[in-house]
Amino acid sequence: MSIESTAVLFDGPGTEPYFGTVTVREPRGSEVLLRMTAAGVCHSDLHVVNGDWPYDHRLALGHEGTGVVAQVGPDVTDLEVGDHVLLSWFATCGGCPACIEGETWLCSRSSTVVNGAPDGQTPLTAPDGRDVRPYLGVGTFSEYVLAGRRSVVKIPADFPADVAALIGCSILTGYGAVVNTAAMPIGQRALVAGCGGVGQAILMSLGLVHAETIIAVDVSETQLDLALDLGATHALDANDPDLVERVQEISGGGVDYAFDAIGRPGTAALLPSLVRQGGASVLVGMPRRDATAPIPTWPIVAMNQRILGCNYGSSNIQIDFPRIVGLYRSGRLDLDRLVGRRIPHSRTVQALFDLPTHTGGRTVVDFSA
Repeated sequence: MSIESTAVLFDGPGTEPYFGTVTVREPRGSEVLLRMTAAGVCHSDLHVVNGDWPYDHRLALGHEGTGVVAQVGPDVTDLEVGDHVLLSWFATCGGCPACIEGETWLCSRSSTVVNGAPDGQTPLTAPDGRDVRPYLGVGTFSEYVLAGRRSVVKIPADFPADVAALIGCSILTGYGAVVNTAAMPIGQRALVAGCGGVGQAILMSLGLVHAETIIAVDVSETQLDLALDLGATHALDANDPDLVERVQEISGGGVDYAFDAIGRPGTAALLPSLVRQGGASVLVGMPRRDATAPIPTWPIVAMNQRILGCNYGSSNIQIDFPRIVGLYRSGRLDLDRLVGRRIPHSRTVQALFDLPTHTGGRTVVDFSA
């Protein structure tokens, strides 16, 4: 049967997010209904609110989180009511060439792009009868979320919800950027531009590959202090006019891998000047849809450099979610340090507007508070 849920809704450019009630239909086929326990507050939602990524339909916001199975569709045989799961915002079709090859992060038929359930339709309706589409197919700032079976991975019941809430987006993206996209060898030199949620996950993941030198770059002194705590060996002010020279000096001629965790064109354009001959610039942060960057092509060709795009950490959640859970439980990834303030669901809208000035770890919505 359908269920009523309080969600954070957004009607489009020129409006502000607000709390409203939606009806979530019952799961069909291989769908799963989740009662959310925690959700992360991410800049990707702010991109929508600010108009960087415009949509022409009403949305239920939120895209990273964790929950408990409340109902399952008739075709779900390996999950039960009460199971705890991680939630991925990138629904995969399972049948396109990329999915068949195991490169699920490149799925070409994902319902995510239309903010829909696995069938491409919306499972949500508002009291006024209008459809509400779940942002990126999930809309995790809602008490209940309907997702496809391929979008959830079971985790131990005692796994901390605040950590689990962040794995599905920022942690997976940062981890995957290092381990999958860059496939960094042991003992390399790295730079991370932008020390927010994704940048912090990159910094921590660089420890897994025993990076020799880790240079953190940001405009915030608070974020740079946190970066040093997370494993950075050097912290540099992004506004330093001598930034390129400082990086070259510290790294002995340029880093092996430079990660853009911001998504600003100017940062993307700067990275090649920070990378050594044969090194790679990894673009991880999500830009505006119309963003372009002037890349210096001659030095890239002459120095045999690479520019790598990183979508969702080049990750397959059925493989990488369990790996991250295992690394956390073994003590190799201390993900508790990435969790910042915890807030009740009622403060979610304000937390979105706080994002431009928020420093420290990621804000987590606690649905039990």
